[in-house]
Amino acid sequence: MKEPIRIASGQGFWGDLLTAPKMQVTKGPVDYLVMDYLAEVTMSIMQKQKKRDPSLGYAKDLVPLIADILPDCIDRNVKIITNGGGVNPQACAEAILASARELGIKGLKIGVVTGDDILERMDEFRSQGIEFRNMETGEDVGVIADKISSANVYFGAFPIVDALQQGADIVITGRTTDTGLTLAPMIYEYGWKEGDWDKLAAGTIAGHIMECGGQATGGNFSADWKSVPELENIGFPITEAYADGSIVITKHEGTGGLVTQQTVKEQLLYEIGDPGNYITPETIADFTTVQLSDDGPDRVKMTGVKGKPCTDTYKVSMSYADGYTAVSTLTYTWPDAFEKAKAADTILRKRLENLGLKFEEIRTEFVGVNACHGHLVSMPDHINEVVLRFGVRGKDFKMVERFGKEIAPLILTGPPSVTGFAGGRPKPSEVIAFWPALMPKNAVTPNIIIEQI
Repeated sequence: MKEPIRIASGQGFWGDLLTAPKMQVTKGPVDYLVMDYLAEVTMSIMQKQKKRDPSLGYAKDLVPLIADILPDCIDRNVKIITNGGGVNPQACAEAILASARELGIKGLKIGVVTGDDILERMDEFRSQGIEFRNMETGEDVGVIADKISSANVYFGAFPIVDALQQGADIVITGRTTDTGLTLAPMIYEYGWKEGDWDKLAAGTIAGHIMECGGQATGGNFSADWKSVPELENIGFPITEAYADGSIVITKHEGTGGLVTQQTVKEQLLYEIGDPGNYITPETIADFTTVQLSDDGPDRVKMTGVKGKPCTDTYKVSMSYADGYTAVSTLTYTWPDAFEKAKAADTILRKRLENLGLKFEEIRTEFVGVNACHGHLVSMPDHINEVVLRFGVRGKDFKMVERFGKEIAPLILTGPPSVTGFAGGRPKPSEVIAFWPALMPKNAVTPNIIIEQI
């Protein structure tokens, strides 16, 4: 048994720093590279791509990225785990295998985890009495049944462990919990099992620290952000995991960024809801039991984590079409920039009312004055320029489209000293809404497919 194992975060979201995976693999020793690509809205985007082209539906930039780092990973015996397979992990794996063949690589095994995409099985499950009630409103999913564009079960770490046990060098999944990507190597290496609630919780919380990439190493740092060195060369986080469940968060020497108790605490607080009950498929982690201590420069140790038995349900992430939105901006300049922007807002609202246009929401932001903090801000004495951002949302496509034709006229029929109108009329874009639900674990089973060359 190797101890500790070093698990490196390579991506925190689809579109993250493309140089990070290469840096993680080449700047120092790691055993696993984990890359998180999926968010709730990402699944609906990928589902649309797959409908247009059955060979798509995954994070396309993952394929050239892996092709770039694969020789180094093979030389250094680094395994890759990613949920970049989206709604088509099988096609993603085939594309990676094709790249590997072009590189002349042989003996590569890719584990593919499927079964999370239940879009085509919704009627089947509902006929079994599974209601998929909205976790926030309690509504039955029937009210949006004809609008659902994606439906995915959050599987956890154990299907990934299964793929690793079958010899996979790379594991490609669909909708897996962000934390499961990091937890899986610990379960695999140390033989943790259901019932090891504290260890599973520690690995889960480590995964939570890792899931947003550089946000744990000084990126987006709210405290003394000016003290963070070399953000242009930021090192992504690395988890050193031990068999007893103790964890050290660190990064490669010689990279930018910062690992301190403060950077780790900020990430611990990110999107956790009830800190005493962080529910995952493997366990319920209690964030209030976390004990942090310094373990050297850019090293923070985590101990004392407690976990509770897991639930008998999976979370299901669904998205559905919920109308249309359009947004546009105009920039008003000195003198009286703020007064001009407010006047333009009033004029535009009255014109929309006169046209009989009705929307579920009309929103105005004065960027440069109070767009971020609203009524909490104190007005500056002098404002050189203000960006008026105006948006509408509604179910009627034609009304949203008509709104877009009222922006350009403001330039010559509203307050003076206006600029910043570019790109033509704003076009309506579809609003994708989120529907969180639960379903019994025994109703759906993950599948493991091993592909190799």
